[in-house]
Amino acid sequence: MPEPNGPPTATADPAPEYLVRVEHLKKHFPIMRGIVWQRQVGAVKAVDDISFGIRAGETLGVVGESGCGKSTTGRAILQLQPPSSGRVFLDEVELTGLNESALRRVRPRMQMIFQDSYDSLNPRHSVGRIIMEPMVVQGIMEEADRRSRMAELLDLVGLNLNHAVRYPHEFSGGQRQRINIARALALNPDFIVCDEPISALDVSIQAQVVNLFEDLQRKLGLTYLFIAHDLSMVQHISDRVAVMYLGKVMELADRDDLFDDPLHPYTQSLISAVPVPDPKLERNRRRITLQGEVPSPARPPRGCVFHTRCPLAQEICSEQAPEYREVLPEHFVACHFADRKGGSKISV
Repeated sequence: MPEPNGPPTATADPAPEYLVRVEHLKKHFPIMRGIVWQRQVGAVKAVDDISFGIRAGETLGVVGESGCGKSTTGRAILQLQPPSSGRVFLDEVELTGLNESALRRVRPRMQMIFQDSYDSLNPRHSVGRIIMEPMVVQGIMEEADRRSRMAELLDLVGLNLNHAVRYPHEFSGGQRQRINIARALALNPDFIVCDEPISALDVSIQAQVVNLFEDLQRKLGLTYLFIAHDLSMVQHISDRVAVMYLGKVMELADRDDLFDDPLHPYTQSLISAVPVPDPKLERNRRRITLQGEVPSPARPPRGCVFHTRCPLAQEICSEQAPEYREVLPEHFVACHFADRKGGSKISV
């Protein structure tokens, strides 16, 4: 049995099962007070002791309400925001133990695609220069080879070579996100963090971009951490799904297992809000509405962080944090009442 909130791995097997491993990751932002002599009076616990692994070639979806720590998790994994504690591995390389020079040598293997497709592009640079910039920064290839690689990447993401001389403001949101994807692929990465890459796009364009992600994964063998708040899209693209709440992982399981039989009350409430295309089924469904507001990550509740909104909460929930454990094969839950017979179900 794994440690509380520990990595979902078989501890008896030392073989590297995961391309990316996150062990007891924390990212706390200090709260400072004072004008001249500042002192720390608290901390915002954006990510608070989470562990998971991502296998090579798979997509791990991460879902949860705004402010639950999804984006901070992605940035901390890539060391864009150094973790407060915990360890992150890419293969057998511990990223959290690298200095700036060593980390720069590893960065080509891991990239990030940001939510805002416009602000993440330099408006003063042409598309061709934007895509070639990672190659320039890493000092790889001659100029002619960089241009050849840039043309190849534009074609790969469905853009024309003529677009190379244009600027970001001349493109639609979907096209700008394709430029971001091309830039992320410039150094042939193994792992990409996709931080809500479709949330700012029109619904009709979202499907095209998601299909592009899937095509690139098949062609290039990419591994994704796909962060989103749209559960239907996560269900479509993910192999496994992690559900986060207030900086912690509540449930992690295979996509079909999680959507067909969610064991955590929070997961059940999220899935109940996903519309069903069949009008008859939609009319007969019961939506689980949570009471109250999400607590502040600066003052998370004692015990289970979800107990203040949980319909099944009992006294133990406010006193003791639940163990993050494997309830079913490859199905991990942090709930006192989840069991092998169906978990902590909210009755209709």
